[in-house]
Amino acid sequence: MERVAIEKKVLSENDRIAQQLRARFAERGTLVLNCISSPGSGKTSLLERTLEGFPPETRVAVVTGDIQTDNDARRLARFGFPVRQITTAGACHLDARMVEKSLDGWDLSELDLLLIENVGNLVCPTSYDLGEESKIVILSVTEGDDKPLKYPGAFAKSRLMVLNKIDLLPYVPFDMEAARRNARSINPEIEIIETSCTAGHGLDAWRQWIGARIHEAARKEEPG
Repeated sequence: MERVAIEKKVLSENDRIAQQLRARFAERGTLVLNCISSPGSGKTSLLERTLEGFPPETRVAVVTGDIQTDNDARRLARFGFPVRQITTAGACHLDARMVEKSLDGWDLSELDLLLIENVGNLVCPTSYDLGEESKIVILSVTEGDDKPLKYPGAFAKSRLMVLNKIDLLPYVPFDMEAARRNARSINPEIEIIETSCTAGHGLDAWRQWIGARIHEAARKEEPG
């Protein structure tokens, strides 16, 4: 019982900070996307291809989380946009306090888009609200098409599922239709985009999806 009580207290405190972050983001018209996936799904590669497709004047920044090393941050910083690394030192997720601290010194009114790359895990990150507008779950075809059924929380709470590495479909036993069906059995409203970071498939659709969300966030900021 004590463990349950402590967990509830931790999540309650996290939710309080997340709501404060959400209000800050909304006030400044900053779209925040929280990207969740298993390790090796191609999450960092997708963000690399995303950043390289943006014009230099794009007002975007990235916060990336990992248990150890700053490898992902160094990969993403190559594109010239602000990037900050959160090293969790063993924690299997980012939490709202970590994100809040990582924003120190950034003027959110100068950012239209903040991309959060969560720690590679389909379980723990699902429970922690980071103040984001949307969670995005990335599922690669090198994983099982039953992942939505095994990890329903991640798919139930995500606005979008990115089916990644589709260039490998001829070489892996992955049923695309089953993956879509399984995801929508958990979340009938989930949107789906198919991508390949290697071949470039679907990246325009992905960037257009982001652009539409940025436009939505900017409209919400407008008075009246």
